[in-house]
Amino acid sequence: MRVVCLILGFLLLGCKPVAVPEPVVVRDTAWLDARGAQQALAAGELSSEQLVTYYLSQIEKHNTDGHQLRAITDINADALAQARQRDQERAAGKIRSSLHGLPVVLKANIATADQLPTTAGALALEGHLTQSDAELVQQLRAAGAIILAKTNLSEWANFRGENSASGWSALGGQTRNPHLLTHTPCGSSSGSGVAVAADLALLAVGTETDGSIMCPAAINGIVGIKPTRGAVSGEGIIPIASAQDIAGPMARRVYDAALLLEAMLTPEARQQIPASLTAAALQPANSGKVLLVRAYDQRDPALADILDKTAAALTAAGIEVVETDNWSLPAELYQAEFTVLLYEFARDLQQWLTSYQVSEKVNTLQKIVDFNQQRGAEALAFFGQEYLIQAAAVDLVTEQAAYEQALLQSRTLAETALNQYLQQGYSAIILPSYGPAWPIDHVKGDSFNFGTSTAAAVAGYPSITVPGGASGLLPLGLSVVGLPWSEPELVRLAALLEQQLAAYRRPGFVADVE
Repeated sequence: MRVVCLILGFLLLGCKPVAVPEPVVVRDTAWLDARGAQQALAAGELSSEQLVTYYLSQIEKHNTDGHQLRAITDINADALAQARQRDQERAAGKIRSSLHGLPVVLKANIATADQLPTTAGALALEGHLTQSDAELVQQLRAAGAIILAKTNLSEWANFRGENSASGWSALGGQTRNPHLLTHTPCGSSSGSGVAVAADLALLAVGTETDGSIMCPAAINGIVGIKPTRGAVSGEGIIPIASAQDIAGPMARRVYDAALLLEAMLTPEARQQIPASLTAAALQPANSGKVLLVRAYDQRDPALADILDKTAAALTAAGIEVVETDNWSLPAELYQAEFTVLLYEFARDLQQWLTSYQVSEKVNTLQKIVDFNQQRGAEALAFFGQEYLIQAAAVDLVTEQAAYEQALLQSRTLAETALNQYLQQGYSAIILPSYGPAWPIDHVKGDSFNFGTSTAAAVAGYPSITVPGGASGLLPLGLSVVGLPWSEPELVRLAALLEQQLAAYRRPGFVADVE
């Protein structure tokens, strides 16, 4: 036996010698990535229990106290027990998958059959427990992952009303950007993005309809993957619209995101993507032709330099780079997209409320609208519920034809914008993900500089955002977009950018700047 210092539970009051059997812990858990965690677990240098204990201590210190990040809404009381079980299985030689024993946090709109409420951050669903896991949660549990906690989000996945502030919900409060605490974490998967960026979690699952993975990943300086439509099951996720909704991984490294995505792929996706995503992350791209979009260079002084470095890194790796400043989407696309989202929100949310046995008091959209009006500012702080009201008024029969036309139009316009390059010899389109984070404002709401997620979101094409650089304290991401089921190629490109740009940096938790 050796005498070592261990940090256990939430007691960070000092370090006393504790006798433990070999092997001793030699791996620091702070800022550990998933690959490092895998290696340490396999070598006996770390246990899943110690990993979970570390993240619980981080949440205890900085979620509502300390930096007051408000990234986490609920902690799984069984997480330590699950970790001990995974450790026992490992000791017995039973390794379920490469994800075995790694803790994962889930956005609070993803159903879990445990004591973690599934609420979308809404007061109307406060405390709502589901009796079954979402399909992706079943897959994660089968892979040996530990469900650590639920994360905060923009309420109703940012589809409650106009002038919302990303990352705020009635139940979770305001999530804050760990790089500059006065600034937005972006949404709606804000809690998932911040939890990973701030080292409150190793891996996170977010969901996206249009930008809800890409924006918080980019703005918090981490990796996010929005997979191909249908690559991850949406069953069990509180929806906006099945035409565009999808879950995806958020992590600090490309390998980590690929690892988590592999565990969540549907049977169809496994047929369409036979190549290993984690293997792709370890084999950066070294050939092909990409389109580099320079249309946003003037939006922030840092962007031109970032894209110059990107072009040089790609060229040095043997990739042909064609640059363009011609990039725009027609206004009709956004209009048609909103028509689709509103109609499907009315249809799909009702199905979820019924399937997951929500209380009779709030089991329809109209009842939710009425509940919010009755509770006043408690339920409707800072902004209204215009989208909920509009969705409650949708007639699914009389408006079906207009919806179907809008669905066809939006997809055609989005696919055309992407296919003019992706079907003409380009393996990917690379473009800035979003502008830098803006100050949180509960009066005016969000102040986006720009965002580039819409084409891939509407078309259902895969996209990955990786750290590209920074504008002062604030991270800037680069998006890599490809044809459906091209995730392995995109992961290789993302891994190359991660390796060559080396733009990832830990947040400074700066309280304020003049």
